[in-house]
Amino acid sequence: MDLNYTPEQEAFRADVRQFLDDNLPDDIRERVQKRLRHSKDMTQRWQKILHEKGWGASTWPEEFGGTGWSPIEQIIFEEECALAGAPRQLDFGLRMVAPVIMTFGNDEQKKRFLPGILSGEDWWCQGYSEPGSGSDLASLRCSAKREGDHYIVNGQKTWTTLGQHADWIFCLVRTSNDGKPQQGISFLLIDMNDPGIDVKPIIMLDGEHEINEVYFDNVKVPAENLIGEENQGWTYAKFLLGHERTGLANVGQWKALMKRLKVVANEEQDGQRPLIENTRFRDRLAQLDIELRALELTVLRVLTDKRGPGPQASILKIRGTEIGQKLFELLMEATGQDAIAHIPDALELDYSGPRAGSIDATPAAGDYFNMRKLSIFGGSNEIQRNIIAQLVLGL
Repeated sequence: MDLNYTPEQEAFRADVRQFLDDNLPDDIRERVQKRLRHSKDMTQRWQKILHEKGWGASTWPEEFGGTGWSPIEQIIFEEECALAGAPRQLDFGLRMVAPVIMTFGNDEQKKRFLPGILSGEDWWCQGYSEPGSGSDLASLRCSAKREGDHYIVNGQKTWTTLGQHADWIFCLVRTSNDGKPQQGISFLLIDMNDPGIDVKPIIMLDGEHEINEVYFDNVKVPAENLIGEENQGWTYAKFLLGHERTGLANVGQWKALMKRLKVVANEEQDGQRPLIENTRFRDRLAQLDIELRALELTVLRVLTDKRGPGPQASILKIRGTEIGQKLFELLMEATGQDAIAHIPDALELDYSGPRAGSIDATPAAGDYFNMRKLSIFGGSNEIQRNIIAQLVLGL
């Protein structure tokens, strides 16, 4: 088995790299490479640049405005973007709700929603989890009652990432209490500017506003915003989660972080020698590098399966998130006690005040705590192991 890239694939990599050199704005590159605070503007600016090139959706088929790239080309593109310091594109629209709309939506919904996702004009967020309904998602209670040509939505969603920026939210709502809990769930697209929606921030340990609670009080949603059939939302939700969990492998981002970690380990001192010469640290770094390479090959195997992401995506979610957590843990250890000093203002590009240690120490503590979430969102890793046991191993 030949694991090397073909000459054609290497030529494609060179084209992507040249495009990034020529078109990635310097201020965005610097923010990402230094792991500083991101903004909605930088994400949308980068999406607009990619869209103008025709590269706005690397995973979409050409018929919907995507690149039509092969899985190998998608991997190369994402890896080069991460290594160059490009911000991650917004998954909620491009990788999550868009495939659902393409597969289960009607023609009018495709024409209405996909162009705004592709251009970056419309910012989407996810309305799945509720208080008491996280990993046990089928127990959700946010209700949608049909009244004529509309649904009246009442309830609450929580842990809504970047919901403060969102124009739209794709929601799982309960439309029936008959039968099994999974049988009464529907998939609605809701305008975040509709009357009755209230977004309240949840401030995290690092002081950042990334997640939110979203309240719905008699929100009137057009019935035409229902995806597929009423009470069949659980099927669409599982389909979406397969795409989300595949994306959570984050191979490109982790390879970029691994590259940076090796630089840090050469720069930071362990007594009178570079940290990289510490045998225990170097062994942990090497082991993680091997695991990352194995993950990359597993992602390629899953992506080249013509059946699309299935329960195997749970393997990618587990390994990808665990590797990410270990990388941030090693980065915090590499910067040592300097990482303890968390200075929120230092996460801005124009900060000129005092800082503890190197630029890599500045975001280390905040990143470490923030990345604890990786093994929880998208379905906790414990739930993923149950899925693997039942649907992959047949236990």
